[in-house]
Amino acid sequence: MSNPLRDMEKPDVIFCIGTNMTECHPVAATRIKKAVHRGAKLIVADPRKITLAEIADLYLPLTVGTDAALLAAMAHVVHREGLIDQAFIDARTEGSEAFFEHLQQFTPRWAEDICGVPAADIERAALLYGRASAAAIYYTLGVTEHICGVDNVQSLCNLALMTGNIGREGTGINPMRGQNNIQGAGDSGALPNNYPGFQPVTDPANQAKFERAWGRKVDLEKGITKVRALDQAVAGKIKGMLICGENTLLSDPDRAHCEKALKNLEQLVVIDLFLTETAQLADVVLPASAWAETDGVFTNTERRIQRVRQAVKPRGQARPEWWIVSQIARRMGISGFDFESPKDVFNELCSVSTLYHGVDWDRAATGAYHWPVPYDGHPGTPRLHEDEFPIGRGKFKLITYRDPAETIDESYPVWLTTGRRLQHYHTATMTGRSVGIDYLLPEEILEVNPTDVQSWGLKDGGLCRLSSARGSVDVRVKATDRSPPGTVFCSFSFGDVPVNKLTGSGYDPTTDTAELKVCPVRVDPL
Repeated sequence: MSNPLRDMEKPDVIFCIGTNMTECHPVAATRIKKAVHRGAKLIVADPRKITLAEIADLYLPLTVGTDAALLAAMAHVVHREGLIDQAFIDARTEGSEAFFEHLQQFTPRWAEDICGVPAADIERAALLYGRASAAAIYYTLGVTEHICGVDNVQSLCNLALMTGNIGREGTGINPMRGQNNIQGAGDSGALPNNYPGFQPVTDPANQAKFERAWGRKVDLEKGITKVRALDQAVAGKIKGMLICGENTLLSDPDRAHCEKALKNLEQLVVIDLFLTETAQLADVVLPASAWAETDGVFTNTERRIQRVRQAVKPRGQARPEWWIVSQIARRMGISGFDFESPKDVFNELCSVSTLYHGVDWDRAATGAYHWPVPYDGHPGTPRLHEDEFPIGRGKFKLITYRDPAETIDESYPVWLTTGRRLQHYHTATMTGRSVGIDYLLPEEILEVNPTDVQSWGLKDGGLCRLSSARGSVDVRVKATDRSPPGTVFCSFSFGDVPVNKLTGSGYDPTTDTAELKVCPVRVDPL
């Protein structure tokens, strides 16, 4: 996120796209509600009529996978109407002339034919955003889990750059992170292309730096993503795998391919709290301690560095993951893992990451710092890009719309989009074992528009078979106008309805992010 959470109450106009915030980030969403109550205008773009859409001043019910077309047309209108911030563009960006020329072709009428949103509403959204003194963008996986996820994000950046809505209170481009410490994981180097602190592994200077820090040679090349690792496991090129804190079998697309990859390994080790569906395939399962059983550090969605403190002792043989990984490394004869406490681990991160240089274990105890904190005594950076961009000038990108990897046809005439629900989290590894949650949502449901329920011969509360080119699952039907005609929705929380048997049609070529938000399916009554 470029801006802190407190800024969510400050914009004049809020543009939420691809984010079911009231279910996936319910606490943060209260700030959006406060802003609306204060008088802020809310634009919501989402295929489903989510709760945010019900309180929006303008709801844009776009067809799944068409975000780039909508955003290009909005940018077209902003430029056409002279709502750009020329001073900001001249001082802090590059590539604007080519970008504005590129926009000429993307009219609202053109976009309407692709995304299904009336041209008049696209015009109105662009005018609201472009005329605001302070406009903020919020998005989540509904923007990124597409083959064009990078294009979608860069399209949002174009809107912010052309209007100067970045680096100020109540503005910004704000991805709401999907898990509590996923930001911290990236900060720590849990990425194939970066060392800790987002330092590129392809930079020889970084290679030399980390060879000195770690006392061993490191490669001057990017690693592979999990998607490619699973492909190589199927091909027999990867023989062993360690999975830590992830239920890959349920959360990853194309379950048949994923299961084949894991079963083809010579050695699978899983570190987790429970014997998940993935752990059941493992040769060795090492029990991890839960968050309340562990001392450590989380970095949240607003880049706030926070200590987490052990409240209860781990049960049985459970141990913190840092300890388990360190012990494995030691017993493999790998030096540099002589950590005695999470304090040692975190302080090493601070020593090698420019984002964390001014923090240490003790300073993190206050929870007051947003990275970057580049030196001791620095107050932290709640709001990014106030004076400059790390890359120098903001770069406009020339984005062209492209269809999803698979589109609906006679065999699979319905759009399926997947996501999370308020009642259960992710693959329900924890919520599925929590007493009382079953009362709220005991099983998976397929949200279907009432007109489709009738025309497809389904029954509200009855079972149906949901099929794609990769497989089928049986699921209970729920009639609701949250789903538009021709589009259905379900989550991936329940192991007995493994919806990711169906997904996996394509991946973003830059990030290898799966297109989990778009999948052509057929719905048959049972």
